[in-house]
Amino acid sequence: MTTLEPATDAAQDNLAALESEAIHIFREVAGEFDRPVILFSGGKDSTLLLHLAIKAFWPAPVPFPLLHVDTGHNFREVLDFRDRVVEQHGLRLVVAKVQDWIDDGRLEERADGMRNPLQTTPLLDTIAENRFDAVFGGGRRDEERARAKERIFSLRNAFGQWEPRRQRPELWNLYNGRHRPGEQVRVFPLSNWTEADVWNYIAREKVELPSIYYAHKREVYQRDGMWLAEGPWGGPRPGEQVRELMVRYRTVGDGSCTGAIESTASTVDEVIAEVQASRLTERGATRADDRMSEAAMEDRKREGYF
Repeated sequence: MTTLEPATDAAQDNLAALESEAIHIFREVAGEFDRPVILFSGGKDSTLLLHLAIKAFWPAPVPFPLLHVDTGHNFREVLDFRDRVVEQHGLRLVVAKVQDWIDDGRLEERADGMRNPLQTTPLLDTIAENRFDAVFGGGRRDEERARAKERIFSLRNAFGQWEPRRQRPELWNLYNGRHRPGEQVRVFPLSNWTEADVWNYIAREKVELPSIYYAHKREVYQRDGMWLAEGPWGGPRPGEQVRELMVRYRTVGDGSCTGAIESTASTVDEVIAEVQASRLTERGATRADDRMSEAAMEDRKREGYF
């Protein structure tokens, strides 16, 4: 069993600074925008985002609803956790189901079965229908190269598209939320956090997460160097052998493209040690949708993705 030394004063000061920045951003948005919403899937980053929002406005309730774009291929453990958290804190959850868009012909199922790339249209339609003008997301700059270009206040045009040349400088924690009618701003309070920061903060605050973030036995099969689980998204294909392994998930999303890693890390401290030893980001290691091309994430952001 791996044991860790207590976090240093410098590490604790770093977490306190990140927490303070995120809380400042939540309060800034509450003052500048009329209809903000928090993207919440039940994954670790969106759970941390909600935890920070609760702290930002305590003892008052969180003044924003939550929005989840449900691909229909989510892990059951994560959906159960999502619903439990919403009920526990008395929050309003808006769910946009990709299946509804497929059923009425606004979207077509992909040949490869992935539904993560299909989330953009339901997201934009739901934002427009509810007139949300600020959308909180859990994106971090260390996740992926396109994320590293993102401002904390990321201006999107009337079609929800990201235009790098229109992004504004952010100096001295001053954020410009000005936008034209129909435009929106995506807000990323976790921009300056790393995966290690997220897990250290989870340890410090004792934040509950879905059980699949910790080591457990699961039947999986290997495809493109990743361990995928069986589910309603299909698989395995002929020749792909199912094995029962001890695994955990570093990130969660559409089950058809989110891989598990072999792991025995069953506690927060053991996960922290594992993350610190890793040389790959969680998206780079376990998300097939980010491997479709070198610019896959940036292309989707230009279309209106998170």
